[in-house]
Amino acid sequence: MSGEIVRLSRRAAMLHRISERLRGLRPSAPMRSGQDRRGERGAMRIGSFGESVVIKRGVSKYDLRDPYHVAIDLSWKEFGLLFIGAEIAINLVFAFLYMINPGCIANARPGAFSDAFFFSIETLATVGYGFMAPATFYGHAVSAIEIVTGMAFTAIMTGLLFVRFSRPRAKIIFADRAVIATHNGAPTLMLRIANGRFTLLTGASAQLGVLLHETSAEGQSFRRLNYLTLLTPSIALFPLTWTLMHVIDSSSPLHGRDAQDLAKNDAQLFLTLEARDAALGASVHDVRTYGHADLLFGMRYADAVSVDEKGRTIADLSRLSLVEPDLAAQV
Repeated sequence: MSGEIVRLSRRAAMLHRISERLRGLRPSAPMRSGQDRRGERGAMRIGSFGESVVIKRGVSKYDLRDPYHVAIDLSWKEFGLLFIGAEIAINLVFAFLYMINPGCIANARPGAFSDAFFFSIETLATVGYGFMAPATFYGHAVSAIEIVTGMAFTAIMTGLLFVRFSRPRAKIIFADRAVIATHNGAPTLMLRIANGRFTLLTGASAQLGVLLHETSAEGQSFRRLNYLTLLTPSIALFPLTWTLMHVIDSSSPLHGRDAQDLAKNDAQLFLTLEARDAALGASVHDVRTYGHADLLFGMRYADAVSVDEKGRTIADLSRLSLVEPDLAAQV
């Protein structure tokens, strides 16, 4: 019982130090060599294009105990390099096994590692062109193991490729900047987004938050995500564009803050969006972050939707980020 209490107390102490680091505080004592060192520094990117980067310590970026998540989270370039590297590594291992027993491959040149390597590739892929073949019991045994390995490797990579290709992705286009303009006589934070697909999105919902520095009653400084109330947090149909609006009134976390104050607090806006793609029959989601430098005061979005002479609605998404002076704010 006492040993269990000691382990629980050590785990609680470790979690406390990690939470202190995440809040930007200095830990009370340095980590000793006997404690967990798995957590090398890693960067977590927030948003489709990695607009915001968060450094994490105390956890591993690539946890080999969860290979499925690692393979799915890799970029296509990294996944391709992993596939090629694994293919070469497996064939090098089996080519070495063939080389340590000369004569186990019929019609292979003596001492030719290239023949053993290419024979391994053919065996792993279960092709077998017929010129080279196992000639001894040892060669047959190694070939049998390699064939089973090749079938398992092919099945795993095929499954991962299917999952990566079939994973639904949102094609939401975000305006480059957020603006604060006058709407119905009140200053209003606006963010404009658009549906970048030719298929309809339904049941779209959005959440908007701002990350600000705050000081507790005990004098501790920390960063807090404050949620911003949207005038229209969800829409049933999302075919073209959607302007998200937050009225900056006395209850808003942005009330009384100007550009200098937001820069001093290193304010960041976090926008999360979820919708259902009618063509895919699946939910899609996306995240976008805006720094304080991306917030324009006294500007508003220019019109991006018009009606042609035939009465058809036209959305020009190339004008999504186009802004113009807010004349109402200058009065």
